[in-house]
This record gives sequence, C-alpha cells and structure tokens, in this order.
Amino acid sequence: MRFPVTPDGRYFVVRGRLWRCANPALPDAERARHVHALMDARRAVAAARRSNDADALRAARDAVDAAKHALGERGPVWWTDGAPDHNRRLARNTPYAAWYAGLAPGSDE
Repeated sequence: MRFPVTPDGRYFVVRGRLWRCANPALPDAERARHVHALMDARRAVAAARRSNDADALRAARDAVDAAKHALGERGPVWWTDGAPDHNRRLARNTPYAAWYAGLAPGSDE
C-alpha cells in the first residue's frame, strides 16, 4: 500500500499522522543496506517478544533506532532549508493541514 506523501517529499501520512521519509539523497546501495538492517532488527524485535527476552528486545529496538537514524527517518532532519520537523505530528495541526484536507477520504489508511 502506498501512503500519501507531502508535496515536498519529507513525510508520508498514515491515519492522519506525518512520518518522516528516508533521505532521498542516500545512494541506492547505502539505502538498501540500511533497509536490510532495519528489517533484520524488526525481525529481532518480534523474536525477542516471542521469547520474552527483555535484554534482546532492548538490543533489537536499539538496532531499529540506529537503522532509522541512518536512513534519516529519525534524528537530525535531512533537508537544509531550516524548516522544522513535524515528524509524528497530526497533519491537521501542521503547515500541511490544507494539503491533507484535500486528500481523498481514506487515502491514508
């Protein structure tokens, strides 16, 4: 499923909330490496939950966070125009409100 992406390409919207996109300037090979690490880390989170291993869960969540930082989805913003970060905020409460209001109903579910 494709979620709507803001006109500036910085965020995608899921259930009304903005989520920062990966840095589009990352070279393809680097992006692929980080995405692979992210998927491995997410599988490790699931395995740690199934085994009820708190230490493994913490390590796996740290690995997810590291991969998301490397992709630019967390941490310092990857754009350079000084615009603030609206990651995880409701689209209707951001400068993207008018754009979001114009989307077809249900396009972000």
